[in-house]
Amino acid sequence: MADQNTNTSIMESKPLHPLHQIAETPTHKLLLKQWLKEEELILRRIAQKETQIDAVRKEITQLYCFFFIFHSTALILLFNASSRDPRGVACHRSWIPSICSLLCSLGIIWAVRYKTDVECHMEKLLEREKEDGKLLGKCVEELKKKGVEFDLLKEVDALRRAKSLRVEAKAVRKWSARDFVTLFFFTVSCLVLGLTRVILCN
Repeated sequence: MADQNTNTSIMESKPLHPLHQIAETPTHKLLLKQWLKEEELILRRIAQKETQIDAVRKEITQLYCFFFIFHSTALILLFNASSRDPRGVACHRSWIPSICSLLCSLGIIWAVRYKTDVECHMEKLLEREKEDGKLLGKCVEELKKKGVEFDLLKEVDALRRAKSLRVEAKAVRKWSARDFVTLFFFTVSCLVLGLTRVILCN
């Protein structure tokens, strides 16, 4: 009988597991549910943004392909037209295909620049969502580890401060990859204008 009482007292004195403590405390239980739900929403937003970034990258690749296909096809057609024009009439009208080529090139360059800006913006949002997920995951782990010892006001306030004080510590770049892409396409467009003149007049 004495042994049974001793075992009972030992079980009563043994502290509960943090998850049992959370289950018995309404505020901690509610906070854990909210954080787990928010963590799930963050994961969904991350997956959605990754899908959107992939779609934007496919559109950029299509614009690259269209740029080169358009100009190569145009140069072939101009070469065939000039070979059938021994009088040199096409040379006097070379400004027409040149303007069309220039306008098309500028339109594609603007579209590529716009899409790359969208991609960069989406990547920043994705990085922010991942950082939020990491911060929230740390808080969830701390809550599960500490149980009722988890200071709600202090930890929640620390989480909010971490989100609000988050600063992107990145070096300022004078030239980015997008600038080099724009410069490359502009250079190719100028070369195409020169080739157009050479094909039609020589």
